[in-house]
Amino acid sequence: MTQLEARPQAGDTGAAPVGGGGVRGKGLGGNSVGLMGSAVIGISTVAPVYCLTSTLGSTAGEVGLQMPAVFLAGFLPMLLVAFAYRELNRVMPDCGTSFTWTVKAFGPKIGWMCGWGLVVATIIVLSNLAGVATSFFWLLAGEITGSDSVAALNDNKAVHILTVLALIAIATAISYRGMTATKSVQYALVGLQLLVLAIFVAMALSKAGDFDTSLSFSAEWLNPFAIESFAAFTAGLSLSIFMYWGWDACLSANEETTGSGKTPGRAALIAMVVLVGSYLVTGVVAQMAVGSGETGLGLANPETSDNVFAVLAGPVMGTGLGVLLFVAVLASAAASLQTTFIPVARTVLAMSAYEALPASFSKVNPRFKTPGLATVVAGVGTGAFYTVMTLLSENVLTDTIYALGLMICFYYSLTAFACAWYFRNEIFRTGRDFVYKGLFPVLGGLMLAAVFAKTLFDMWDPAYSGSSVGGVGTVFVIGVGLLLLGLVIMLVMRRTRPAFFRGEVLKRDTPSLVIND
Repeated sequence: MTQLEARPQAGDTGAAPVGGGGVRGKGLGGNSVGLMGSAVIGISTVAPVYCLTSTLGSTAGEVGLQMPAVFLAGFLPMLLVAFAYRELNRVMPDCGTSFTWTVKAFGPKIGWMCGWGLVVATIIVLSNLAGVATSFFWLLAGEITGSDSVAALNDNKAVHILTVLALIAIATAISYRGMTATKSVQYALVGLQLLVLAIFVAMALSKAGDFDTSLSFSAEWLNPFAIESFAAFTAGLSLSIFMYWGWDACLSANEETTGSGKTPGRAALIAMVVLVGSYLVTGVVAQMAVGSGETGLGLANPETSDNVFAVLAGPVMGTGLGVLLFVAVLASAAASLQTTFIPVARTVLAMSAYEALPASFSKVNPRFKTPGLATVVAGVGTGAFYTVMTLLSENVLTDTIYALGLMICFYYSLTAFACAWYFRNEIFRTGRDFVYKGLFPVLGGLMLAAVFAKTLFDMWDPAYSGSSVGGVGTVFVIGVGLLLLGLVIMLVMRRTRPAFFRGEVLKRDTPSLVIND
């Protein structure tokens, strides 16, 4: 009798499958998060209010009135890559996500570097989050006390760094205590920031036309082809891609999610829809209210573009309600600071469990069922990175955001290509397989790879970020330097952890339908 041999499917128990080419369970607490909790973690990790205050102005500075169009353009490759994550998670709900999947598709070396890209991207964004949270902490303290000297403490490097380190320590402690503690805090923080953002949008819309820089809405704002140059488009797109980064935290928590094979993918798509809606509406309304010019309240004003909500809070919402916007940004950054530990700690845990990193990182806290050492080391690494960057760079927030965009394109595109290659024997089986396992992942990967290449080329010029190291753009030095550091560490691990690099632990394979007689 002829029959098709079914490929093993991940169950809905909340635990990663054991076996199947070396995929292992890791002792994390299963069934800790449902669909809504997983979606909230995805939204929280992205931190929409924090992203908006950090990049509305910078994006307007790059592409002008086409800022909303770039938000849509950045959403497209992210959506396509999200389908790749969903399909891979269906068969391998492993907390190593990009690392595990690229190893299975392309082998240990490419997989290791993909995992490194994810880890470095997360460290960069954690440091940036802590910096923004600190700035708004002191701004809020100054508003509450009515003291300019209190608000000015943010400009004191020693005070600023110490506050950043304190916030990182608090976030590390909460993440260390597990997904249940994380989820409980996130519902309140995400709800608060989305509510305040809705109030800001409503009030900004009501004041459109009240300011000298106000503009009337035009459908041309949604036309990406109206951007003056391809270099400006890719720079804006890199910022836009940064604004969507973090939705894959849903997938990193897959071994702790109820229905691990399906729930994380659905949660990621829900988070993406909420994010694109929030960004598009806020971008359009903010542009209507104050315009995208480089003077006054204009979003692209170089003196305020790296933190637009700090400037718009009073004029748009008034002194009283403006404080709410400070609270929302602080809540957004603090919430994301906490949840962003999820992907980095679990990726390090997976890399260690598969013997790609020292075994000590694979230890799971017996009480909280979390990767304790990996979480703590991520916190220490974040604090050290931000301290060094703050002492060396005068544009630390802008420089790290551009470098982050490079890392995001690097590991997301590898994961997208891994999906198409891993499922290459199934792509033409059905129309659904062709679209979701082949077409969408390849298109998304190509888009992000193109942005990576163009951004890398443009970053060489110091004018890209306005600063340089030895005549080379600072962002280029940060981005390429971190990738080269990963390559050096990989070579060291190859000598000390040879079994993984020989493909003996996590085996490269390709699922296929086998005919048995």
